[in-house]
Amino acid sequence: MDTENNQFMNYNNPDKKMVIEDFFMKAVLGKGSFAKVILVKKKDNGKFYAIKVLKKSKLEKQRHIDNVIAERNILVGVNHPFVIQLHYSFQNSEKLYFVLEFCPGGELFNLLHKAQKFTEDQTRFYIAQIVLAIEHLHSLNIIYRDLKPENVMIDFDGYIRITDFGLSKNNISNHEKTYSVCGTPEYLAPEILTMQGHEKSADWWSLGALIYELLTGLPPFYNQNREVMYELIKNQNVNIPDYISPICKDLIYRLLQKNPENRLGKNGAFEIKNHPWLQDVDWEILLRKEYRPPFIPILDNIVANFPVDFTQQPIDSVDPFQSVKQLNQNNNIGGFTYNQSQNREMDFQ
Repeated sequence: MDTENNQFMNYNNPDKKMVIEDFFMKAVLGKGSFAKVILVKKKDNGKFYAIKVLKKSKLEKQRHIDNVIAERNILVGVNHPFVIQLHYSFQNSEKLYFVLEFCPGGELFNLLHKAQKFTEDQTRFYIAQIVLAIEHLHSLNIIYRDLKPENVMIDFDGYIRITDFGLSKNNISNHEKTYSVCGTPEYLAPEILTMQGHEKSADWWSLGALIYELLTGLPPFYNQNREVMYELIKNQNVNIPDYISPICKDLIYRLLQKNPENRLGKNGAFEIKNHPWLQDVDWEILLRKEYRPPFIPILDNIVANFPVDFTQQPIDSVDPFQSVKQLNQNNNIGGFTYNQSQNREMDFQ
């Protein structure tokens, strides 16, 4: 049981190694192939965070370890109001921990699932923020590569955070191509599927797919048969329902161009920001979070916007604990540990 009034750790030592015992475990928020996400409360400051826990045994392949380090480096290097913040990262002999800001509104996916589809005004509010976030990532030579409703979180104020950089590619300059095939099937750009190499504009294809999904409830080329879906992505023109406005249709068509050379955003995010569907957005007001969001989380139950399939699981079932006594320095992954509050990287772990 939590004993939140029992402050038994010495928190005044700035070089104290962070351990999982520094947190009270509150609820399971989600699970994926490699990671589990747990709501925690830090013992020394009483703040809530979302801890992403990865088992080292599941990251045995060097490529997976490289992806985790790349994700950590991106999170440390990116500072944007619409990108998730990394507060700490640390490890022990069995696990890696990303301590991220907690977004109580849950995933945009869950919000969409409840609503079934959004209006164009609602969609524009979320998409405009995503455009600014992707624009910032591209300015840092990062291709995001996993834009989907599950990776867009809603914060305390109803604004978004892009999260999960496990598939992102760093150090890709303008018009430089990368050739790995990765991403979520429904949102993959054709050039990724054909392995012709892809640039930053692959993210703008995913943006077009996301706009379509927010307005209709499904991705544009969705099919339960994955191979059929891939063929549709590569060869089929998108069919947009008539209830979507002509200018929004035009934006979707321009983003879902099979040939990346013809895709809106090829020359930069300004092409998308200047499209008529987004022309009334005041980007500075948006950055200052002065628009009223269509949804603001009610905080009576802090996990109300997360699936009960996860939040009602016993905390023990995710086995987040690994005592500092079992720390094995020989199993450490170098260059992982980070402490934002000290604004420096820590080399001792």
